Amino acid sequence: MSFTDLFESGEHSRNLSHFASIANIASIDGEINEEEERLLKRFAQKLGVDESEYKAVLKDPKKYPINPPNSADKRLERMHDLFEMIFADHEIDDHERFLIERYAIGLGYTAELAKTLIERSIDIYEGGLDFEDYRYLLNKRG
Repeated sequence: MSFTDLFESGEHSRNLSHFASIANIASIDGEINEEEERLLKRFAQKLGVDESEYKAVLKDPKKYPINPPNSADKRLERMHDLFEMIFADHEIDDHERFLIERYAIGLGYTAELAKTLIERSIDIYEGGLDFEDYRYLLNKRG
């Protein structure tokens, strides 16, 4: 196996675990609704998750551990993906908030920074921003 193969394998593993985290949050409130399923399929494609992996993840998303990316920008993008899924039904409940806090800590944020990031993200994300606007507003000091 070449170095490139090892890198791609590791990246795919991180993407698969990220997809599983998204699927886990989507299924928290019971049935996955139409909007959540549309987003799941979009994220699967974006993350290179094939059909058999998609089905396996939906069957048992908790089976896949968090595998954080090395870059801060990638971690922030993963948080954005989760907020997009959470707000598919236009609200965030206490259990979803708890899960996203746990996920943020799993990505490498401190508990305090995770809480701040999530509080600011909820305020920002209620408007349905794209990733570039999300990153700009989250990092803006005001």
